[in-house]
Amino acid sequence: MKVLIIGGVAAGTKTAAKIKRINRDADVLIITKGMDISYAGCGLPYYVGNVIADKSGLIVNTPEKFKGLTGADVLVGRDAYKLDAKAKKVYAKNVNTGAEEVYDYDKCVISTGASSIVPKMPGVQLPGVFKMRTPDDAIDLREYMVNTNAKKAVVAGGGFIGLEVAQNLKKQGLDVTVIDLADHVITNFDPEISEYCERVLKRNGIKVLVSTKMESIAGTDKAEGVKTDKGLLEADIVVLSLGIRANTAFLKDTGIEMMPNGTLKIDDQMKTSIPDVYAAGDCVTTRNFQTGKPQWAPMGSAANMEGRVLAQVICGIDKHYKGVLGTAIVKLPEVNAARTGLSEKAAKEMGYDVVTALTVTDDKAHYYPGSAFVSIKLTADRKTHKLLGMQAVGAGEVDKMIDIGATAISMGATLENLEDLDLAYAPPFSTAIHPVVLAVNVILNKINGVLVSMTPSEFLAGAAKGYKIVDAQNVPTIQGALHVVLSETNGPVEGLEKDDKILLVCKRARLAYLLQLRLKAFGYKNTVVLEGASFFNDVVVDEKKK
Repeated sequence: MKVLIIGGVAAGTKTAAKIKRINRDADVLIITKGMDISYAGCGLPYYVGNVIADKSGLIVNTPEKFKGLTGADVLVGRDAYKLDAKAKKVYAKNVNTGAEEVYDYDKCVISTGASSIVPKMPGVQLPGVFKMRTPDDAIDLREYMVNTNAKKAVVAGGGFIGLEVAQNLKKQGLDVTVIDLADHVITNFDPEISEYCERVLKRNGIKVLVSTKMESIAGTDKAEGVKTDKGLLEADIVVLSLGIRANTAFLKDTGIEMMPNGTLKIDDQMKTSIPDVYAAGDCVTTRNFQTGKPQWAPMGSAANMEGRVLAQVICGIDKHYKGVLGTAIVKLPEVNAARTGLSEKAAKEMGYDVVTALTVTDDKAHYYPGSAFVSIKLTADRKTHKLLGMQAVGAGEVDKMIDIGATAISMGATLENLEDLDLAYAPPFSTAIHPVVLAVNVILNKINGVLVSMTPSEFLAGAAKGYKIVDAQNVPTIQGALHVVLSETNGPVEGLEKDDKILLVCKRARLAYLLQLRLKAFGYKNTVVLEGASFFNDVVVDEKKK
């Protein structure tokens, strides 16, 4: 069996390696346009920031090393430009010699990935303008930054890569501004999570301009700034992180079925619409595990899983790819942010009776050195109590929380399945009641009516209008708010009427919840706890309406 794989970064190399492990006699050849294979695309921003000091660390494998490890052959510098499905041949140009080369196959795998989107506008070709997709992009940016003694940078695009580049440029001493056309950065998170991350970025000296359109790059001999619809931003370096586009243009005349975004349509065995032609990685649209609907998931993790399934299918094993949850994580200054499953908006669009709750807690025993906070937002179905999604942000072990959530959603867990989950506990590792279990308890209390609360998104939308704000912390911190101490509350509270609409706020919501229970016992009918409390929300008392 002769297998030709076009593209050799994540999905292509995984497919090749797995095929050779299953069937050593298979003739497997990878051809790829670039001169590197199996490089660490997700690590590029950290080379810019000198976290990864040596550029050799970006290259996971060389063709020679890969051949020795797997037995698969690799030819670099081959730009595939035509696929003849009837003749089972692929035509490619040798980028070094210009010669045309022809490769035949029994099975063909398209794993050509995607390329950075570069807008058609003045100035994008100037020195000082960079993408962030290949090792050369990161190497060139770091060299330019050092050699020109750059002082200011603008990052166009507030996705994961854009924000990672921004903070790594900031670490190198540059004045950094992130611009994005959307209302928020990292738009695959719920708005309140994105807004919190924006506040963190600004607190750490990274300027964020959302709802901002880039119009051109200013400069004559080199980049000198970015012209936007809100004015000129001075910059010695401009990084374009505006998204990616699948490398599938060479297939347009083959009749292969594509999605509107240019990715290849595949089934759950990674088959395209053309017999004996398969595809995986950033150039395909797979499906969402929960909804069954098409979803593009250009992630190295998904590419590797797709490649593994594909290799087994090609070798005659009955395997099916179940799809993605959209699990993702990003490192930001001070905090990490992660998500899995359906967002609140997506769950509502699917017709679920959505309930959410946001909890702030510690990731390990608060008295143990190195403990840090984590905010967990759960999204569930009010009727079935099925967990639909989880988002988390914090300085603590965010990845651990999201991995638990991804596992639970994949298994179809309900909240009741999780409320007594026996997770590992010792002070260096977790809290006695695990943060995920605590978050589950909170949302169950909310569903059962034990807790009456207001979400951060509701608070941002103005739902607290007309409420009296009560500062429930032991030491008052909200200027102008009525300060009520839980331990001193043993009856009616002076300044509060039983029918008043009362918003209870503390640092993390725990004291506010306990005060709510006590006030209910004393006849207060309209108490509401602010989820995320003052830790997650910017709470200000309107002095004019006191």
